[in-house]
Amino acid sequence: LVTGAARGVGRQIAQALAAAGATVAVNYLASRTHADTLVAEITAAGGTARAYAADVADHEAVRTMVGSVLDEFGRIDVLVNNAGLGRRGRVQDMTDEDWRLVMETSLDSVFYASRAAMPHLVATRGAIVNVASISGLRGDGGTIAYNAAKGAIVNMTRGMAIDAGPDGVRVNAVCPGLTITPMTQRMRDNETVLGTYLDRIPLARPGGADEIAAAIAFLASPDASYVNGVALAVDGGLTAWTGQPVWRPKRG
Repeated sequence: LVTGAARGVGRQIAQALAAAGATVAVNYLASRTHADTLVAEITAAGGTARAYAADVADHEAVRTMVGSVLDEFGRIDVLVNNAGLGRRGRVQDMTDEDWRLVMETSLDSVFYASRAAMPHLVATRGAIVNVASISGLRGDGGTIAYNAAKGAIVNMTRGMAIDAGPDGVRVNAVCPGLTITPMTQRMRDNETVLGTYLDRIPLARPGGADEIAAAIAFLASPDASYVNGVALAVDGGLTAWTGQPVWRPKRG
């Protein structure tokens, strides 16, 4: 079950899991056409997928969705909490409405889906992978709500890993850096912003959504059977750097 799977990184996550042999429950809210297209693509490639409409910020909608997945497939082995969004604003600028929107969509959704799925993940000794952000590992300017939500997801991941580990359920998080998705298009179109990013990312490029999905597919798989409670930065090395000037030896 992948939340927010119709577009962006979520779409790539669904495709990566399907390619690994998983039956994929594609959650979407408003992007019905995109969800149906994704399901058709997975099916055409020989996989199995179904689309489930649900507002993951609504605990009853999440409970109903999980029930529908169980009714159709009988089990849940992996939950990927991918749904999320951000709003710009410093603490003194942030409106109540924007604060609640970010918290409900990015943080409350992780709680609701994890709570609804956990008994079934215990039964299958499954896994949860939460999509956090490097903004949950470090601070940013002008995105206080996003920082708060993603930071909470990182520590919630650790707490759930401790609680669920004895039941055989692994809980990890992936923390993407700058990634090529529709949500980052405006940043990548701004030459000054993109140039600053590229100066600070040791790999000197944004990540692909498929690269984020590959990390998530790994954490969801048996190959990561002893990985639990990790917040894995997938950021080209951005958070490895202190920000101090880089000394490079002269050549020749």
